[in-house]
Amino acid sequence: MAGELEVTIALLHGVNLNMLGVRDPEHYDTMTLAELEGSVVIEARAAGLACISFQTNHEGELVEKIQELRERAAGMIINPGAWTHYSYAIRDALELVEGPVVEVHLSDVESRPEEWRHHSVIRDVCDYMVAGKGAAGYSEAVEWLAERLKPAG
Repeated sequence: MAGELEVTIALLHGVNLNMLGVRDPEHYDTMTLAELEGSVVIEARAAGLACISFQTNHEGELVEKIQELRERAAGMIINPGAWTHYSYAIRDALELVEGPVVEVHLSDVESRPEEWRHHSVIRDVCDYMVAGKGAAGYSEAVEWLAERLKPAG
């Protein structure tokens, strides 16, 4: 089946998301990053999409991966973690992506008590945003991308 998948999407995770399953389950659930990525890959495959997953705790590595994948992937799902709120470097890299980009957050960042979490510097260069739906938010992002990346006809 992998040979039949023509359209590739990228699933990008930023700082501290490698600690899913350990870090603050009240906000981030108990699912590990590996479990989350595995679920997204399966959902993408069911929608006819191949999925490249990547996580880093190094901002420059995420910028380089966005640059590398901007032409290789037809669309992107990104959860930059805390970089969402202040990384103009990631924002500028996303601005170069021609395909659709979905910003995803496991928690409802706009209702969190920390004021700084309410602002996203990447929001204006993303085409869609999902927050506060846990792992289901990634499912929504895959569905949204699949609808836009379906071949005409």
